[in-house]
Amino acid sequence: MAATALVNIGTLVTNDATLGNGTLGVIENAALIFEGEQITWVGPATEAPIADQRIDLAGRAVLPGFVDSHAHLMFAGDRSAEFAARMAGSPYHAGGIRSTVAMTRAASDAQLQENLTRLVNELYSTGITTFETKSGYGLTVADESRALAIASTITPETTYLGAHVVPAEFADDPAGYVDLVTHEMLTACAPHAKWIDVFCDRGAFDGDQARAILRAGIDQGLMARVHANQLQAGPGIQVAVEMNAASADHCTHLTDTDIELLAGSNTVATLLPGAEFATRSPYPDARRLLDAGATVAIATDCNPGSSYTTSMPFCIAVAVRDMHLTPDEAVWSATLGGARALRRTDVGRLTVGARADILALNAPSHVHLAYRPGVDLTHQVWVGGRAHRVAS
Repeated sequence: MAATALVNIGTLVTNDATLGNGTLGVIENAALIFEGEQITWVGPATEAPIADQRIDLAGRAVLPGFVDSHAHLMFAGDRSAEFAARMAGSPYHAGGIRSTVAMTRAASDAQLQENLTRLVNELYSTGITTFETKSGYGLTVADESRALAIASTITPETTYLGAHVVPAEFADDPAGYVDLVTHEMLTACAPHAKWIDVFCDRGAFDGDQARAILRAGIDQGLMARVHANQLQAGPGIQVAVEMNAASADHCTHLTDTDIELLAGSNTVATLLPGAEFATRSPYPDARRLLDAGATVAIATDCNPGSSYTTSMPFCIAVAVRDMHLTPDEAVWSATLGGARALRRTDVGRLTVGARADILALNAPSHVHLAYRPGVDLTHQVWVGGRAHRVAS
């Protein structure tokens, strides 16, 4: 198998402190070699072995491909009017999801596939090489299962989110909808899903409902994640930790007890800067979480209603500016933090044996991701060792 060497790297972020400087394990004047889908060597350029192909990066920064552990890519339609209304002063609430449900139900499989492909290409173009996506905009047995069947052809990180909100036809019978989610719908969706998620918040599902839904999924072999505390403080964090969820996502409204629970658990606090940006909600204080010892990830939350972005660099810049992360912490959270939120050990780092998911920047340092907000800095992306063409 041919070996490819990336040489003349200005700064290489490995996410292994034993290989370089700081938490990010930065190596200056570095090289990296991969064969097929796997990295086989990293270190100083002067020590690099000979490879079959040599790519000179002319002093550019290289870092692991971003790991987006929270996205909603299976949908149809547009909610720009809702966004405009929010910017004019209307409050955000979970009920807006139902308008996307109607449009998604009406879409054909081909339309859903086309929209998914478009969004995935956008993810790759901003440096995201691993991503999760959820169902949750169908809310019928047939629509939830078809969304996951389509998504599973693109990514192994698929999440069953039948418990997004209670659909209009069950407005007077939420218990009946929970029964559907935990039985017939789960049976149809589990073969296409790795994860189960529930929106545990105001206007969605309460703590007891969330526990029942997650237990049913776990019994079917799925792993848990939770939408927690986006709209108000509530039981979401407690449920996530109690159920050993890989991640509690949003974490916008946290009590001291919530932070203590996260810090003492295996549950990652996944922050979604795009959601606060697009809903004018208060930003969570990542500094409190980190200082307490919690693990923090950053994800895009790409969805048509409250965070319609596929740009991890944008999320990094917002997290640094408004969530009190340093540039190094934000990059770690968007790479290895995201990997931990997906309980993956093969991505989010550039070390021997890791997957060759690589991002080269048109910049000398990863710090430029926050230093130059809104600027497209992507030079090249490799996904599993395969070069991905970046849109100009």
